Amino acid sequence: MTAAIGVVTFPGSLDDGDACRAAYLAGARVLRLWHADPDLHGVDAVILPGGFSYGDYLRCGAIARFAPVMESIIDAAKGGMPVLGICNGFQILCEAHLLPGALTRNSHLHFRNRDQVLRVESTGTAWTGGFSPGQEIVIPVKNGEGRYVADAATLDKLDAEGLVVARYVDGNPNGSQRSIAAIRNPDGNVVGIMPHPEHAVEALTGPSTDGLGFFSSVLRHLAAYERVTTP
Repeated sequence: MTAAIGVVTFPGSLDDGDACRAAYLAGARVLRLWHADPDLHGVDAVILPGGFSYGDYLRCGAIARFAPVMESIIDAAKGGMPVLGICNGFQILCEAHLLPGALTRNSHLHFRNRDQVLRVESTGTAWTGGFSPGQEIVIPVKNGEGRYVADAATLDKLDAEGLVVARYVDGNPNGSQRSIAAIRNPDGNVVGIMPHPEHAVEALTGPSTDGLGFFSSVLRHLAAYERVTTP
């Protein structure tokens, strides 16, 4: 059976529809998940989309982290379910302590919206297995609070253990420490990325189709897992 990817909608989500389309184009069955419903409806993977959940009150992702659906997602992620947080979704993953560090105001204090070159550094995740180490891709970035920060010990650990998934190339759009654009958890099932792969899945509307690799990668990962676990 085709794997099902659930896309969460919070009050203030902006890119949930785009994430649904990206997953669909990759070949997934797509289910909409609602922030107030803890039921994940049997999905195989989850995407936390970009936007401004709960109006970004308090700080980005701070309220969404306590939504009923997030309790289920946190438990599922700890059990190995693939979870991708894009932009605001990355912020939510950090607030939920599924990923370390935080996303803060851009160092130049301006919103940035541009096509951005990234270098893929970790392909050992559920979401990046289809890329090659060192591959450069182009996907849009759009954020006002996208600067990744962490203490020196955390940054050193991310580097030493290969937990940086992607870095900015040809300019750092938000001042992220060590040019970090995306990180992963040690198991590789949880990935947070500040740029928007869902906006680079069709030649007509995106700067490339490079973003589609995130969504096709997780489908291959899930198919391989099914083959291993099916008697």
